[in-house]
Amino acid sequence: MAPLSAQAGTPDKVADAPAGNWVDRYAPAFLRPFLRLSRADRPIGGWLLMWPCWWSAALVALHHGRAGQALWHLFLFLVGAFVMRGAGCTLNDIVDRDIDGQVERTRSRPIPSGQVSTKAAVAWLGLQGLVGFVVLLQFNAYAIGLGIASLAVVAVYPFMKRITSWPQAVLGVAFSWGALMGWATVTASLAWPAVLLFIGSVLWVIAYDTIYACQDKEDDAIVGVRSTALLFGERARLAVGAFYAGCVVLFALALALNDASPLSFLGLAGFAAHLAWQVMRFDHRDGALCLEVFRSNRNAGAILFAGLVADCLWQWAF
Repeated sequence: MAPLSAQAGTPDKVADAPAGNWVDRYAPAFLRPFLRLSRADRPIGGWLLMWPCWWSAALVALHHGRAGQALWHLFLFLVGAFVMRGAGCTLNDIVDRDIDGQVERTRSRPIPSGQVSTKAAVAWLGLQGLVGFVVLLQFNAYAIGLGIASLAVVAVYPFMKRITSWPQAVLGVAFSWGALMGWATVTASLAWPAVLLFIGSVLWVIAYDTIYACQDKEDDAIVGVRSTALLFGERARLAVGAFYAGCVVLFALALALNDASPLSFLGLAGFAAHLAWQVMRFDHRDGALCLEVFRSNRNAGAILFAGLVADCLWQWAF
């Protein structure tokens, strides 16, 4: 296996990374290409993977969890989400290394630009996977099995853009799996609130990743990559709005079945308002705006989580 070392004389930044990010400013030079490979310089994906986990952990804690257990699980999901998001990005870049070299926004990524060799990327993938497995082992046997099952979805996702116009749906399943995990880690089972939260989260991911994919529509069409952004075309705003609406309805059903108080529904109302704001701002022809709207989903997730936490605190106190 090749050593984890970047090649010399190659670009020292990624085109779509925020200027002055912590990786470029503070990380050791030898580690920067690998952190970029994991998108540590663009942590939004870690947040988006984490929120379904945290929503589910808070939802199940309303009636089944304890404060100490909930805090421990939130910490594990935080670590696991960012590590496994990095692993997923690494796998995606290994598979897409030839395509990324043909797309303006991605050709400066570590593998196509020569910052990291494919063998070194595979080694880095294995290291991240090992950390994620250690996190998974902290849960019960049911949750461990459920977590392992998600790897099948993660493994096939990078290939979906070659065979279907709905790769965002597969990503939705992968990024929403935490909605099942959060519940299972407490009850060692699944129930309708978790399932509805999961399905609603899938719709949320399809919508926000459609917004994200609008940045690359022209290049994707040239290289033969498929996406919902290309599929919906001029109807992208209508489609995104419909998926967001379905997400809110399913989340409301999940809360109702879990006997949530008005505090949870207040958080959901704030979440829904944020999604409506996104739809109003979204313009599929403006790549920079698409990225801004996409990134704002970190805040949307936080609003919903705040409502769930407030509900937990209220029910635990009274």
